[in-house]
Amino acid sequence: MGKILHRYVFREALTPFLLGISVFTFVLLITRLLKLIELVVSRGLPPMQILRLIGYLMPAFLEITVPMAMLLAILIAFGRLSSDSELIAMRSSGLSIYQIVPPIALFVSLTTLATAGLAMYVRPKANANLKQALWEIARTRASAGLKPQVFNDEFPGLVIYAEQIDSRTDRLVHVLISDERDPQKRNTVFARDGYMLTDSDSQTVTLRLYDGTVHSSGDAASDYQTSFETYDVNLDLRESLGGSSAKEANPSELTLPALLDLLRRQREEGAVTPAALVELHRRFAIPFACVVFGLVAVPLGIAPARAVRSRGFAISLAVIFTYYILLSAGQGFAEQGTVPAWLGLWAPNFIFGSLGAVLLREAGRERTLGRSTIEFFQRLWAAWSPRPHTGAAKR
Repeated sequence: MGKILHRYVFREALTPFLLGISVFTFVLLITRLLKLIELVVSRGLPPMQILRLIGYLMPAFLEITVPMAMLLAILIAFGRLSSDSELIAMRSSGLSIYQIVPPIALFVSLTTLATAGLAMYVRPKANANLKQALWEIARTRASAGLKPQVFNDEFPGLVIYAEQIDSRTDRLVHVLISDERDPQKRNTVFARDGYMLTDSDSQTVTLRLYDGTVHSSGDAASDYQTSFETYDVNLDLRESLGGSSAKEANPSELTLPALLDLLRRQREEGAVTPAALVELHRRFAIPFACVVFGLVAVPLGIAPARAVRSRGFAISLAVIFTYYILLSAGQGFAEQGTVPAWLGLWAPNFIFGSLGAVLLREAGRERTLGRSTIEFFQRLWAAWSPRPHTGAAKR
């Protein structure tokens, strides 16, 4: 009987989990899809290359959406069991909430392992592959995004105009460039022609101009004109594609063993960077969020309600929004060095984990959710508020 019940509860959570992971991933991916569609139109990228870029982006999204979908699944599953009075029937037969929870515990364990695998190994490799793929696009299609007889302003601080552009040879004819990347000095460049050059070692794209002049202007005393035979303008095409502009490996592109090795070398050199510490704690804090969400979702889902799905979505969105706001704020403070990395990344887990443990214990005692929540915050306030001085004042 117990095995049948456990399989039944597990199946109740599986369907909304698949629905939730599809919806949440699509919502996060939609902004990147617009950028990728723009690449198809403006740069002529083939659809298969776009699908490959989406594949590299998916692990970063799944690392976030798997815990979110798990939270939604548990809320909907227990909400439906509660609304159909099936939980009442189970408790009437002598089952406590702790005897119903084991399939959910298995479900939480599986999602935690999946999220840990994504955070520690899959996402770093996908980030490195995405960076390399963006560089390949920059290298092979350096001039594909530029249009002839149009002022192209897709590069930050640069406006490029050319009478003719040959995308096969990356040659530009009669080039005009307005360079405002240096706020202290503005350059206007005129050139007979130019070529797009790529350097695989430094992973840079350079527009090399021939036979022209540079008009520099800042304050009135520094205006001057210079003639040149060759003039190089460094372009970071990957920045315009949304990729990383640094050639050095980012901590987010390192697998867990490589990240630990990087931290070991930094400790030996006495210069541990906050970014590496934040990335290390993030890879453990995000998977542990599955456990925290499971603790919170079970007592919240047990509360009776009529509109189970809409209520489940509303509660899950509220919990997710609050959790990730705290996580983002803590990560930002940790990267700035304001708070330790462990505190900034683990504080949301401590807060929601404590709340979930209290609510689950009260649900096991069949106490109302509102009263349990009020008592939790009363205890929290009593623990942190200063105690009044009880000694009698002497006159």
